[in-house]
Amino acid sequence: MTKKILKSNTMKKLLIVESPAKIKTISKFLGTDFRIMSTLGHIKDLPKQNLGVTINGSIDLEYVPLDGKEKLIADICKEASKASEIFLAPDPDREGEIIAWHVAQEIKKVVSDKSSIHRIAFNEITQPAVEEAIAHPSVIDENKVAAQQARRVLDRWVGYEVSPVLWKKVSKGLSAGRVQSVTLKLICEREDAIRTFKPEEYWSIEGTFAGEAGTLTAALSSINKKKADLKSKEEVDKLLDGIKNAAYSVTSIKDSKRLKNPAAPFMTSTLQQAAYNQLGFSVQKSMMTAQKLYEGVPLKDPSSPVALITYMRTDSLRLSETALKGARSFIDKNYGKDYLPTKANLYSKEKAQDAHEAIRPIDVKITPESVKQYLEPDQYKLYELIWRRFVACQMKAALYAQRQVTIDGKPYTFKVTGSTLLFDGFMKVYIQDEEEKEESSLIPADLKEKDELSVKNIAPKQHFTQPPARYTEATLVKELEKAGIGRPSTYASILKTIQARSYTHLDTKKRFVPTELGMAVTKLLEEHLPTIMNVSFTAHMEEDLDKVAQGDLERDKLLRSFYTDFSEALKKFAGEGTERPSEPTEIVCPECKKNKLVIRFGKTGAFLGCLGFPECTFSSNFKREADGSIVLVAKAEPEPLDEKCPNCGKQLQKRIGRYGPFIACSGYPDCTYIKQEKSDFLCPGCQKGHLVKRLWKGKVFWACDTYPACSFSISGDIELTPCPQCKRPYLLKRADKLGNKVLTCSDKACGYVVESTEAEE
Repeated sequence: MTKKILKSNTMKKLLIVESPAKIKTISKFLGTDFRIMSTLGHIKDLPKQNLGVTINGSIDLEYVPLDGKEKLIADICKEASKASEIFLAPDPDREGEIIAWHVAQEIKKVVSDKSSIHRIAFNEITQPAVEEAIAHPSVIDENKVAAQQARRVLDRWVGYEVSPVLWKKVSKGLSAGRVQSVTLKLICEREDAIRTFKPEEYWSIEGTFAGEAGTLTAALSSINKKKADLKSKEEVDKLLDGIKNAAYSVTSIKDSKRLKNPAAPFMTSTLQQAAYNQLGFSVQKSMMTAQKLYEGVPLKDPSSPVALITYMRTDSLRLSETALKGARSFIDKNYGKDYLPTKANLYSKEKAQDAHEAIRPIDVKITPESVKQYLEPDQYKLYELIWRRFVACQMKAALYAQRQVTIDGKPYTFKVTGSTLLFDGFMKVYIQDEEEKEESSLIPADLKEKDELSVKNIAPKQHFTQPPARYTEATLVKELEKAGIGRPSTYASILKTIQARSYTHLDTKKRFVPTELGMAVTKLLEEHLPTIMNVSFTAHMEEDLDKVAQGDLERDKLLRSFYTDFSEALKKFAGEGTERPSEPTEIVCPECKKNKLVIRFGKTGAFLGCLGFPECTFSSNFKREADGSIVLVAKAEPEPLDEKCPNCGKQLQKRIGRYGPFIACSGYPDCTYIKQEKSDFLCPGCQKGHLVKRLWKGKVFWACDTYPACSFSISGDIELTPCPQCKRPYLLKRADKLGNKVLTCSDKACGYVVESTEAEE
């Protein structure tokens, strides 16, 4: 009996987290009583080979271990069987809940006392938060699990059942997605609006006036008390003499004060937007960097990571009392009482899940500058952004003095408004955009009503209305959130997928442009599956998923209501003819002179082909102009080079192939030699072969020429020159936001980086 008790007392407790990066951070809080393990993300999912969803009396889901996770599951079960208590601590969201649920399903097979299994969650990785969670354990939230399952099944139905139809009707390798396809639709609709946009001319007139108090410039606002709506140069020319010769005086000066309130603390979507606009971070980069700040980074003690921010997947603007008190104390001490509101600023968001706080620094006293030396540059930039936004949200509003002056010279009225910053308030810490910077008033301080003014200059200016702008990552995220489509935590993967499937590409200003393929797929899905392409329907589905998570709607009821109509529409879509989609143009075939050309899709993408195929086999590449018109692109002729083929001695040629330019023998097809760009150093993986430059789906990578014996590869392009600092044989090559070439060492510990003004091709 004594031995049994002794054995029980020596049993360790098991805590299971989602990411291995958290283990070091948490282990320093819990000591030797705990064994901490990581699931490395999800451990189970629906099978890859089949749908995994069966509709019988109920909707049944088939879960299988993810590739390579069988041993991990076995190791977790082994430790669980020896533990006195098990705490499931994956991330505090729906994905984390399903991970906890899957782990629980597995360890219940080996644990006799099911009550020893607990679910815990913490919004920040600090000792008080972790200890509080362990002291007050809970159980797995079955409603959250059901909501995640519902989302997964909906995505599986659309992805697995629609994608094969697209393969058959358009091209292999395509995909559809419940949120992905609607996101692509928004991009395509915006492009259509740009192409069909007709600019309209309009004119403005600015006048510069002088008086005893000084000079000021104002804009013509009305003529005979009606808005000045000038559409042409002719209209403007008729007015100029009258405007120049009128007698002007100040008829009104209105002084007021304007408050500008601080922005709310960050939630996921607003962090993604601000990081893009202010730091140039992609959505994916923002989330990856934030994840590291949440999980913990080494500061003074390299062996003891410190978590710097709260959980970064949240749509809540709520802040804890502890956070508010900490911020107010910090502001009072560092900026003074003038910057501290009488009470804390509170923020809320309609329809927020509110499971977590807003994104904030865990300890406001850990300033960005105090940890800068320990953080990677991107980590520092993002932490500074989060820290400043949080501190600013608890400061007083900025105060502007605003003056509006009306200048009258019957029948012409000019107006000007000027602002002067009186008190910077929150802007002492955080300036969101250029508009928030101090505006210097151009209105003379001594100007008074009834002051007479003389005309110094009248400047008419021509304008044209502008088409709507293409979406950037930031504006697209903003639009998705506004429409209620998807969740911010999924935006990064969606934006990545629509580019990976060649549905969109980014222009020189990093804005989304739909490809011909993207436009064609969107048109096809809208025609045959209008429900899944409906923005309002997709947004309503998100609301229903929230209801499932709250226990207000049954999972299977939601899924059945969707599948009934979806399956019928899909059956009809799949059963129709297999003729591939083609978009007619107004261009007459230059070869047969009979038929129009149509846009078709092949292995290399979109091309123009004759409608008379197979009688006429004419085809051509093409490009779209800004207005949507199509221009034929002549096939590039091979460019001869002053270099001989090492195999047959014939002249080498530069050709344009499926994935871009390459150098090959002019004797093709008798000689199939293709010149490869090759490293003069040995492969770092096997020290036997050499690295060669390769292309796959238009993307550059370098790989060992002994493949498959050695599978070493480098994603992206490299420069075949050694690092000047550590002498590594190559440098990684990329382009920055402006297109300039940036070279960095592949060894992060080295940290070598150099930016060139040379633009990347």
